[in-house]
Amino acid sequence: MNLLGMIGGTSWHSTIEYYRLLNELVGAKIGTQQNPPLLLYSLNVQLMRENDAEKIKNAYLGIAKKLETAGVKAVIICANTPHMVFDFVQPKLNIPILHIADAIAKEAKQKGFKKLGLLGTKPTMLGNFLSGRLREEHQIETLIPGDSYIDKTHRFISEELTQGKFTDKAKNFYLEQMQILKEQGAEAIILGCTELPMLIKENDTEIPLLDTTSLHAKMATEFILKD
Repeated sequence: MNLLGMIGGTSWHSTIEYYRLLNELVGAKIGTQQNPPLLLYSLNVQLMRENDAEKIKNAYLGIAKKLETAGVKAVIICANTPHMVFDFVQPKLNIPILHIADAIAKEAKQKGFKKLGLLGTKPTMLGNFLSGRLREEHQIETLIPGDSYIDKTHRFISEELTQGKFTDKAKNFYLEQMQILKEQGAEAIILGCTELPMLIKENDTEIPLLDTTSLHAKMATEFILKD
């Protein structure tokens, strides 16, 4: 099996989900008597709260370089928002970063989805690192909540979900946003924050959901087991 480097901590709640899924998915392929070789670097989530783009990019580069030096064959960033560093970090590595947007696109294409609603943090919804890659690399369009809902969509994540608080108020808000995006033409919804799948389950809505945590872990599993 290939040694995988994991950059987690944003938040530790979703990092645990990644670790669990990777072990379960690999075990389902090769038997539970084995588990995958993983090297985890869990950073302090305060880094992201400082909103210093240069500091964030250089921190992720330093961590990725440490993992590369330690012998990992690929890196997975265990959250959506930190993929903002991808274009800065990837060219400076000799190993691949497994991009979460590529995992989303693979599932969307298999199901024939070409227009997706996107829920996540403010940087994820307004930035180009996820929607841009989906559009330019995979010809998939994304829709986001209206301007009056962007801050609230972000606030529930930053103030509640990343701190392990999962409330009915937050759940109902996101379900309402999903319905609005569906009415605007979204064929499925990207749960573009790795805590959102912990709040919203498939049986909570009739709208198809793309669980980025699960899809990203599946991509990583394929890499771990690749010859």
